Amino acid sequence: MPPLTGHQLLGSRESAESSDTFAARNPALGADLEPAFHEATAIEIDEAVALAEAAFDPFRRLLPEARADFLDAIADETLALDDELLERASAETAHPPARCAAERDRVVTHTRQFAEWLREGSWVDARIDHGDPTRQPLPKPDVRSMLEPVGPVAIFGASNFPIAISVLGTDTISAFAAGCPVVVKAHPAHPGTCEIAARAIQRAAAATRMPEGVFSLIQGRSHETGTRLVTHPKIAAAAFTGSLAGGRALFDAANARPHPIPFYAEMGSVNPVFLLPGALKARAEGIAQGFVAALTAGVGQFCTNPGLVLGLESEEWRAFRDHAREKVAAFAPATMLHAGIHAAYTAGLGDRLGNEALALIGHSDTPPSPDRNEAAACLFATTQEGLLADPTLFDEIFGPASTLVTCASPSDFVAVAEKLEGSLSATIHGTEEDLAEHRELVALLRRKAGRLIFNGYPVGLEICHSIHHGGPYPATTHAHFTSIGTRAMHRFVRPVCYQGWPDAHLPTELQDLNPRGILRLVDGERTRL
Repeated sequence: MPPLTGHQLLGSRESAESSDTFAARNPALGADLEPAFHEATAIEIDEAVALAEAAFDPFRRLLPEARADFLDAIADETLALDDELLERASAETAHPPARCAAERDRVVTHTRQFAEWLREGSWVDARIDHGDPTRQPLPKPDVRSMLEPVGPVAIFGASNFPIAISVLGTDTISAFAAGCPVVVKAHPAHPGTCEIAARAIQRAAAATRMPEGVFSLIQGRSHETGTRLVTHPKIAAAAFTGSLAGGRALFDAANARPHPIPFYAEMGSVNPVFLLPGALKARAEGIAQGFVAALTAGVGQFCTNPGLVLGLESEEWRAFRDHAREKVAAFAPATMLHAGIHAAYTAGLGDRLGNEALALIGHSDTPPSPDRNEAAACLFATTQEGLLADPTLFDEIFGPASTLVTCASPSDFVAVAEKLEGSLSATIHGTEEDLAEHRELVALLRRKAGRLIFNGYPVGLEICHSIHHGGPYPATTHAHFTSIGTRAMHRFVRPVCYQGWPDAHLPTELQDLNPRGILRLVDGERTRL
């Protein structure tokens, strides 16, 4: 593999026009990593977008099989990276190599899944309503529609998944599958990982003869770099995973354009967990073990870590709290992704420790090392009244901290659920009898969260067609859409309707003979005919 250069990758060429550089940093050692990475200039950003715009028409016109071959080639090149990718990702993020390998495997899984989905073809949602020239009082026109790509897409890599939600993540792969060229803004905390991944995509594009400009990577740590990309008039949509502040700033910029574009941001989420009486009676210790494992997974740096846990005052609830406290105490502090996230976590804990409504009831027995950007796990406790009296307690703390909330009656569950903001997930532990007795709570959570989990834990997403990773604001900017799973393609397409068109000039998916054999809605009936 070629050595890292720190350059912009613009289509198939490299560029390093700016003398403004920055370095990746090993968060555990506090040491800079080679090489220096060049901040993208306005000219380089414009070139990346111009290349993507020029590639759009030839890329969208490729047969689905050709785009699927491109995705399979990306999966192959990702596997071929082997230790180079894993070692750099581990150095830049302090993720253990096994975690990096799991992310790599997830990339391969979702990329091949999108390739299969492309070949199957029904995702275009083809609809045909045949005309009737004899209809009275007015003839009925022939109307057909399907989903088509929107144009060049900007992708912002996430900090917490340097492989699986970054250059090689579902945002990029789903945009390619939809027929959209991609410009990725690398995350400045792991620019080397991003460059390695980007070169794999470059090789896949060359091997499958994709149009020049189908993919570019730009580096940068300044806010201006991201803003210029998302406000470029030729960018048709953008996707982001990160903080509420960062996502909201880019969302506002996208909507302030003369021609606003959809900006799909996944942001903050508290992911509440409700422990109903039947579950606590049967398995309080087991639930505590699963909860703490979810809380501390990835040093609490998952967007689905459970930040609030609610239970009814009882002997079983007190036992759960004791078990959770013991297991939190056993968590060994570990290095966070970078100094900025560590500083934010430390500040968040400081606010909570100074809050009179909260009690710190558990924490890691081993003190963390600030020099290594380590985080300890912390467990707070309050009552339903204390929670409702302070809206800041509903805010996410990005790290291994959670709050246990004691409720006096089932109506307290409902009162809290009513105050919850949008969340990526909501979890209920209970029995079927519990569900029957808490219908109002379930109904409320269906409005608040994108994924409802029963007797499970929110951390960990199954990569499948049915998964939905989204939720009402502030979890995301568009609750209708997911950033994981094959429905992610729907962010980068729009319906196009054809009225009265000759059959031979229609897209293949809308022609009468259905040459691809896809599932279509024809005169109101699902059929492959």
